[in-house]
Amino acid sequence: STRTGKELWEGVKDRAKGIIATDYWKPYEKFVPKDKHIQSKAHTYTIEGYNSLFRHFLARMRRKSKCYSKSIKEPLIFLFNFVYFFIFQKKFL
Repeated sequence: STRTGKELWEGVKDRAKGIIATDYWKPYEKFVPKDKHIQSKAHTYTIEGYNSLFRHFLARMRRKSKCYSKSIKEPLIFLFNFVYFFIFQKKFL
């Protein structure tokens, strides 16, 4: 909803640097400043790919049935390795 989007924007607007790339959800136009806002799938494609990888590999953090860790240490190690190797080193699966 627009209200939720405005609340999210209020929390991140001071840290938002450069441009803000979003999809074509209309309420973004109501709270993201026009001079910083770009609506384009081309600009959101990369981050959506990273989100997909996180959802796939971090299944243990969202389910308590099959894929879960008894220790918080294992998911944190994976998260560190994921960020280091796949994002900072630009190596994709």
